[in-house]
Amino acid sequence: MTLKDMTVTRHISLDDEHIEKMKPYMEKHNNNFGAALREIINQTGKYSPRMNSSAIDTSVFNWLLKEMEDVIVPDDVLDEVIDPRLITSMTKLEEHLKKRFRELEWDIDLALKYDSDTLPSDVLLEIKGPAPKIRFVACMVSRYLVKNSLEQAPLGVLRFVNLNECMKVELSRFNKNDAQNSLNVFFGGMGEIMKIIKSNPTFWKAILNRHLLSNYNMVTIDRNYFEDVLANNIPLGEVCIENLAKKPVSEIPLKDMLSLIKEVYETSKIAERVDIDKNTISLYHNFRSEDAIGKLKKSLISLLESNGHSYVASSVSNIIVLTHRHEMGVKINEIVDNLKLSKNPIDQELIIFLTLLKEIKTNPDLPLSLTAFGRKIGATLMQEYENEKSIKNWNLENFKEALELIDSKLHRVSEFKIEGNSLIYTINICSLVADGNTFDKHVCNAMSVCHTIRETFKGALNYAFGSKAEFDVKKSVIQGDNFCEVMIRIL
Repeated sequence: MTLKDMTVTRHISLDDEHIEKMKPYMEKHNNNFGAALREIINQTGKYSPRMNSSAIDTSVFNWLLKEMEDVIVPDDVLDEVIDPRLITSMTKLEEHLKKRFRELEWDIDLALKYDSDTLPSDVLLEIKGPAPKIRFVACMVSRYLVKNSLEQAPLGVLRFVNLNECMKVELSRFNKNDAQNSLNVFFGGMGEIMKIIKSNPTFWKAILNRHLLSNYNMVTIDRNYFEDVLANNIPLGEVCIENLAKKPVSEIPLKDMLSLIKEVYETSKIAERVDIDKNTISLYHNFRSEDAIGKLKKSLISLLESNGHSYVASSVSNIIVLTHRHEMGVKINEIVDNLKLSKNPIDQELIIFLTLLKEIKTNPDLPLSLTAFGRKIGATLMQEYENEKSIKNWNLENFKEALELIDSKLHRVSEFKIEGNSLIYTINICSLVADGNTFDKHVCNAMSVCHTIRETFKGALNYAFGSKAEFDVKKSVIQGDNFCEVMIRIL
């Protein structure tokens, strides 16, 4: 008989502390002490310092976790820690996670709450434990839930709350792209940046050193912008903004445009600070040359004009203030002239629409069914947008994007907010109805114009959603309000 064939029996003395730690293994193996002990030995071998490098000093481990903040765990590492097949059952996933962190002795208390065990649309992850570990665990488990739900019912991070030694992460149903982006918003701010720096460390070290040596007085601008400066032209800087927005300047809503100007001008160090107050811009700078300040003002005014908005600039000390010129808003004939340069089907339909509105403004007795025409135009605009963007199914998000595009071409200042199955659509400035920001029934046949615009909107809404949508007019300039606001609900 060899040693391999022998059964060795020994008397083992255990303290209460060790018996308590063995309880989960005993329960798992139906109180079979031998089986429980074998699993403990196997786990000990698996996680011993000789098998891997996880047994490190606590201070070093906490430092590593701190350095991992804002960096998302890679797929291959995630799959090693949490089995991807567990996503089919939230119950099994929760049991596995509890067991995994118990084996690692991380002192993590984890709980999952969900509305469905197999295909949840809402999940609440609660984690308690040492502060350095719970954020890492929250990131890892959230990454796991998002990654492994994308193909069937995508989950995205909706919000998270961090209270010292307790963190709660709420996940909800998102579309695929938004679900993936939600991880970067809440957990992955530095991941892509670190990847870029590591891909070309020599270049980025040199850039950082120059900024540090100059006490951040360096200016980083696009090559085209710099070429305009050398050629003594007025540089616009629209390239950086268009790259960030992923659309032409003319199609960016004013609210987004102002935010992008702030981001580009501050990060490039053209400006020390840019403050936005509604539609007013205050740019703080350190330039001393009047010519340089003058060019900067002209550059900003030209950039905003290319976005379809007229601004006036004034200078006080080291501040440039740009004010929206409502009284000189773009008129219908100017919009039509710009649209004529395009062969886009949407732009051609808008020319027909605007031509009609111009006629209504000048001829109140125009014999035309405004309801029928407006709804036909609205449906046609949505159809052309649908073809251009290859839309298969309409939802609030792509309907909002269509309205944003149309309003940007019509130079209407609008805001959009999606709340669940509702979209709040606010029109702050409409150059189609009023001259600037003033609504005057005596200047134009505003009732007829507003009626046609509203019917156009109804036609667009009906084309996209049919009987599944309803809308409620919350505010209207016709009723004496300063702006128009509509709530759209998808039933």
